[in-house]
Amino acid sequence: MRIAIMGQAAFGAKVLETLADRGEEVIASWLPQGNAGAKPDPLKVAADSRRIPVYQPKNYKAPETLQEFKTLNPDLLIMAFVTDIIPPPFIETPSRGAICYHPSLLPRHRGGSAINWALIMGDKETGLSIFWTDAGIDTGPILLQKRVPIDTEDTTGSLYFNRLFPLGVEAIAESVALIKAGRAPRLGQDESLATYEPLCNDQVARIDWERPAEEVHNLIRGCDPQPGAYTFYQGEKVRLFDARRVDAVLSARPGEVIRADAAEFIVAAGSGAIRIGKVRTEAGKQEAVAFAAQTGLKVGSSFTRD
Repeated sequence: MRIAIMGQAAFGAKVLETLADRGEEVIASWLPQGNAGAKPDPLKVAADSRRIPVYQPKNYKAPETLQEFKTLNPDLLIMAFVTDIIPPPFIETPSRGAICYHPSLLPRHRGGSAINWALIMGDKETGLSIFWTDAGIDTGPILLQKRVPIDTEDTTGSLYFNRLFPLGVEAIAESVALIKAGRAPRLGQDESLATYEPLCNDQVARIDWERPAEEVHNLIRGCDPQPGAYTFYQGEKVRLFDARRVDAVLSARPGEVIRADAAEFIVAAGSGAIRIGKVRTEAGKQEAVAFAAQTGLKVGSSFTRD
């Protein structure tokens, strides 16, 4: 079965390596062009090392790009970390269709920030879906799904790299085996259960200290490592990481620092409080206690929304 891989980054590279190492016929890799002067994408590096042709088109809608894809005569297109909208003719070209990896239990958390939103919304469980690509965004029939629990201290980074990344690679390999055997399901998604969230960016990541500590904690870990949930201290934007929830009955104002010493600093929320482990400012990332010492942050200081 002639397989074309479309993707990028470490995930796309690992999918290519895994399938090639297991004897699958990977005929090409397709990936974004990247910025001038930037390091080569890991998927390109992996493909080059195995002498697998690499395609980096400027425009997927260009007729010559589609024709180039058609000349490969692919049986299956695997979309492994694709952030572009791929035109339907690409999906319709392979004789056995196209499948895509998505890091949520579809139809919940459609969109490009699925892991972030699972944490921000306080989900106790998430997972991944391998689905048959169609013209919609994350709407195609499900081939298979894998479930994983969300730990109370998980971040977007830990959940992805420790579980959803390696499990996703294996799920794609399993899907390829099912397709080759003619046993791959096509289970329609239940639209009544569907959710779609926007990209997790600074419009999402601003901290409202009047919210309960659980919600603030979920926002911080859902935005860790990117974009970084943020607040302001003395007019400077400060992004917070490595947060822990502290259950306490407090009389402090939301955003007020209730502890600041050589070990930690803790900030009051609408109910409960948050211990902060690391911060990032324009000067870079550092331990929270070092930031407190440098800025003179102390008990009674306040973080604000702007």
